[in-house]
Amino acid sequence: MGGLLFLAVLALPIVVAITFHEAAHGYVAYALGDDSAEREGRLTLNPLSHIDPWGTLLLPAVLLLTLGIAFGYAKAMPVDMNKLRNPKRDMVLVAAAGPLTNVVLAILIALLLIATRGVAENTPLLQATLHTSIVLNFILVILNLIPLPPLDASKVITAMSPRVFSGTYSRAEPYGYLIAVLFFLVIPYASPTLGYAIDTAGYFLIRPAYNLTDALLLLFGVS
Repeated sequence: MGGLLFLAVLALPIVVAITFHEAAHGYVAYALGDDSAEREGRLTLNPLSHIDPWGTLLLPAVLLLTLGIAFGYAKAMPVDMNKLRNPKRDMVLVAAAGPLTNVVLAILIALLLIATRGVAENTPLLQATLHTSIVLNFILVILNLIPLPPLDASKVITAMSPRVFSGTYSRAEPYGYLIAVLFFLVIPYASPTLGYAIDTAGYFLIRPAYNLTDALLLLFGVS
């Protein structure tokens, strides 16, 4: 039951964070001249348009119930760089829109946590859900700052790099999620069997996200 409760606390925050992240890419791209997302019916905040059955639902659920780690992804937002009015500059703006949206969401949720503080103290599930929402949004921000295709930082690098480099760099995109899974999930899980404890997920994602959450709440006067 503990695992199912943990999953229930995380389910809604994960869906909201990923939905707003992907929609932000689409809306900014549309504003800058690319209608690819609109033509594919992805220019919406409807989670069903962005959820990947494996990456958004099954993978996070299995990982949470077995390893206690939240990791997942949504359908990639279709963006055609050649349709943007100023391709290099606008692609940077489109890529940045997702992580910046998660930062804004984290701030808004922190304010909501403060506004409902009296209620939240009497409803631990609400308090846990709001706090977890902030952490998950910061995890998405940190994850997408990693320059690994197809994460958002890689889109900035591709847009700003010479074509001879960006073409080679982009070829790693089909393997990006696999590399991330190996680095953040397989290494922490397998390393103890080899006599080491290498918590890459904790060190690079989870702890920084909690530190940012604590700093944000402290800024708003919540300790």
